[in-house]
Amino acid sequence: MTRGQRLFEELMRFKPDGVTANGWAVTAGVSRTIWADLRRHGNPSRRTLEKLLGAAGMTLAEFEALRIGQVAPNEATGAALADPNRGWRDAAMPEIPLFASQVAGEWGEPGSRIELYSTDRASLAGAVDRPRVLAADASAYAVTMAGVAMWPRFRAGRHLLVAPSASVAVGDDVVVMLTGDRSMISELVRLSDGKIELRQFNPDVTFEVEAADVVSVHKIIGEAI
Repeated sequence: MTRGQRLFEELMRFKPDGVTANGWAVTAGVSRTIWADLRRHGNPSRRTLEKLLGAAGMTLAEFEALRIGQVAPNEATGAALADPNRGWRDAAMPEIPLFASQVAGEWGEPGSRIELYSTDRASLAGAVDRPRVLAADASAYAVTMAGVAMWPRFRAGRHLLVAPSASVAVGDDVVVMLTGDRSMISELVRLSDGKIELRQFNPDVTFEVEAADVVSVHKIIGEAI
């Protein structure tokens, strides 16, 4: 089971009683396209999660707290979650550096619309809050989704949390660091000798990159809150 599938299963635990999954999405105002992509791939945007959880009477902070096990599921209902003294609030942690990022052309043939980015890891554009899942990862960083290549998975302008030390697997969203200080934000489709196969969503295209052009592949764990 992929990370996205696990997230979707966890999200479905909080579907309101008496409605279908599709009915939940309609009530929450989630479009059919985004809902279909979420059911297939997981890893929804922060805004989509907020809509779905709001329709279920829950906040995103409460959902994340339950996912990391700080509150027992059978206790985390109703007014108990609204209690400011509950233990699900995160302790203060060092912020994660946000590196400057911008669209820097296309990959491959002219007109491919496969977005390339320039990410300057020597230049800070700010910082974002550190989630508990990255509490011990000193190498973690964030980049801005500068283009539209991953819509509707990631909205342009969102800050993405990246964990270079995490292992990557097929189906993960990744930052692919390329030679020449270039990068891509894509879904990992396949790894093979000499090549890496990637997918972007807007336009929806699967393509290959020669291993000689790849410096490293970093796992995206989601959007910064």
